[in-house]
Amino acid sequence: MKVLFLVQAEQRAILDRLYEGIAGACDSCDIRWLTSDEQANLKRYFHQQVDVSKYDRILFFLRFKKEIRQWRFIRTLPNVVILEHDAYQNYIPCKYTGKFSAHYRRMPWVRIISSGAQVSQRLREEGFDACFVPKGYDQVLLSYQGRERDIELGFVGSTKSVAYSGRKALLDELGWHEDLLVTKTKSGEEYCDTLNRIRFFVSADVGMGEYMIKNFEAMACGCVLLAYDHGELESSTLGFVDMQNVVLYRTVDQLREKLSQLRADPELAQRIAQAGRLTAEEQYSFNNVGRKIVDVMQPALRIPDRRTGWLAWLGF
Repeated sequence: MKVLFLVQAEQRAILDRLYEGIAGACDSCDIRWLTSDEQANLKRYFHQQVDVSKYDRILFFLRFKKEIRQWRFIRTLPNVVILEHDAYQNYIPCKYTGKFSAHYRRMPWVRIISSGAQVSQRLREEGFDACFVPKGYDQVLLSYQGRERDIELGFVGSTKSVAYSGRKALLDELGWHEDLLVTKTKSGEEYCDTLNRIRFFVSADVGMGEYMIKNFEAMACGCVLLAYDHGELESSTLGFVDMQNVVLYRTVDQLREKLSQLRADPELAQRIAQAGRLTAEEQYSFNNVGRKIVDVMQPALRIPDRRTGWLAWLGF
């Protein structure tokens, strides 16, 4: 399969290994790093830079804010697949509530690869060709170091933006009761070193409906992952088993109760950390995730129906 892969040149997260995993699973993969200006005018970019007849799939992994404004052009392209890590925002209170569905209704033949099992299910219930491939971690930048863990309880990452309001509220509440370190680091070595210092990593993806990338990163670095529970479908699909390879919770009280149990039984905590690390290494490296993305791209796509005018605006 020959793939044209469009990605953001100014991506905040370091996803090079994911791109390499996707490219390595294709017969050929032409990765194009689009600037903000190029993303803002895809019609011009394709006219000047792309011969669409050369590709079996055109894979979009661009900024949704830019993509959503150009649906009229995107729906004219053949063999489009959209990789989307933020579609959970379609179903939470934020500025993009419902906007992913509205965007996809204008080109319902496009295949969507979502990083949430429940999000994918809800999109399929709305009639879209949606597949699930989870997030993962960069196996080159992040790994287990076997060092002493001098931070007992911690979280590394952002608590800003409306989408993270539930995360901030939970961490603030937990911080009233426990000695919790909430910090930010530079990507790469500093982030890896910090994760390897944390014994219990608090993942607080409250209200998001799926497990964010930090869960897999913390597991791979040997933390005991204390993960907000997104329900049976999400957890079982990922192979997350409470008190075996992760620790799941729904409330701060439940989190503190399980944390007390782990403090009293260090061997149990160590077993969970080791099992979590093996789960991440065996299944959720970007190399493995990239292969899964290519696997779900391969089946035949839906036949386009490119009606124009008000029918397209209404999503019919």
